[in-house]
Amino acid sequence: MKIIIFLTTGLAALAIWAPTLAHHGFAAYSNERITVQATMTELRFVNPHVQLYFDITNTDGEIEHWQAELTAPNKLARGGWTKNTLRPQDQIQISGQIARNGGHSIRIREIITANGESLPLWEILD
Repeated sequence: MKIIIFLTTGLAALAIWAPTLAHHGFAAYSNERITVQATMTELRFVNPHVQLYFDITNTDGEIEHWQAELTAPNKLARGGWTKNTLRPQDQIQISGQIARNGGHSIRIREIITANGESLPLWEILD
């Protein structure tokens, strides 16, 4: 009987704990780091992660729509961010790891504004 209780408790704990490991899927991003010049289109300062949308001009001169995910808004706020830190049409430089599946997604490692300011991202770095 004790073994059944032990196994049941263990399985219940695993069922609760396992999804927390899957939350951050950084394996979806390659080790390849790129830097792009981008035009901000939208900043969604929402939970659970701030979403950044931007356009880049590819090597063929065509506009591509990209997205990136940052950490939670409360963490960025502690670093000085607000919902107005980046605005549509802002010119920024973004560096990070690209998605393995070839999608237009970047795991941001650095954002530099047009005036050369590096925005604080200390909470999202490993």
